[in-house]
Amino acid sequence: MNNDLIERIFEWGEPLLIIIGAVFFGWLFKKFIHGYLQKLAKRTAFKTDDLLLEAIERQIIIWLGLAAIYYITKTTDFLQPYSTNLIKIVILTLIVTITFAISKLLIGMIDVWSAKQARSLPSTKIFVNLVRAIILVIGFLVALDFIGVSITPMLTALGVGGLAISLALKDTLSDVFAGLHILLSKKVEVGDFIELESGQTGNITNITWRNTTILERTNNVFNVPNSRLSNAIIKNFDAVDKTFSARVPVGIAYESDLDHVEKVTIEVAKEVVGKIEGHDPDFTPFIRYTDFGESSINFKVFFKVKDFGAQYPIIHNFIKRLLVRYNKEGINIPFPIRTLYHMNNIEMEDK
Repeated sequence: MNNDLIERIFEWGEPLLIIIGAVFFGWLFKKFIHGYLQKLAKRTAFKTDDLLLEAIERQIIIWLGLAAIYYITKTTDFLQPYSTNLIKIVILTLIVTITFAISKLLIGMIDVWSAKQARSLPSTKIFVNLVRAIILVIGFLVALDFIGVSITPMLTALGVGGLAISLALKDTLSDVFAGLHILLSKKVEVGDFIELESGQTGNITNITWRNTTILERTNNVFNVPNSRLSNAIIKNFDAVDKTFSARVPVGIAYESDLDHVEKVTIEVAKEVVGKIEGHDPDFTPFIRYTDFGESSINFKVFFKVKDFGAQYPIIHNFIKRLLVRYNKEGINIPFPIRTLYHMNNIEMEDK
């Protein structure tokens, strides 16, 4: 019994030492060689090597352990009765780990690509989740096919079931594909300040599977279904240029000296933009007379601010200072005047 036990220990001891050695070597490789390669990759301008090394980082020890098990299975006689099942387990585990590595690599590449775009697409989860789901489903089907499970009936069932699900979840799928359309067409993007046709305004904070989240300047959040947003008429203040033309309408009396009014108004406007932040430093405020009103000559004062929200403090201070200056200069802002004729009185005088 003692001899048999000793033989059994030696019989199992060598394979166990090989597995332990492979795992230990994997740990050393991950800590030193892989770490050194990551430092070298960070010095290059390309991001693909960084992403590849990051994707395989968690799999190094597992892959070396699987290689050791595969080697033992092929070279050890007493494991021959179990070799077929062991090899299947090894390859199945390899497929699963490779699937996760590919998923992480592709998601990292999407993040790098989106970071190069004009807007912050990485903050959106819909595209990343879709890619992850597709890769995992493909890996799952490959694993089933390898272990001998026929995936043809499963694909057929998925097709029929997918049709039934698509009919049952018509609205949800409509929002999902509308969300993809919004992302790919760049109709709106995360960070944009928009105004809906309903009059609501706010910054887009995220585009999810079903909804687009919009944060109002009052710090309230409202969600718009992607299908409705995709078909809506939207004013996007940040699509081309974030700078915004702010206009302040003003009316002055008919007896005013228009050249003097223009000079005073421009002086006040320049004084305001010189003290209030948010104005485009390369833009000089100007005025344009627009029409003869019922009781005033109307004009507009034009500012150019860095974004939509920067206009409010500038307009606020401009109106305050302009009124003080107009009173000082004797420039009159008239009340509306309207002359009414009462036809009843005229008819009675005729009689």
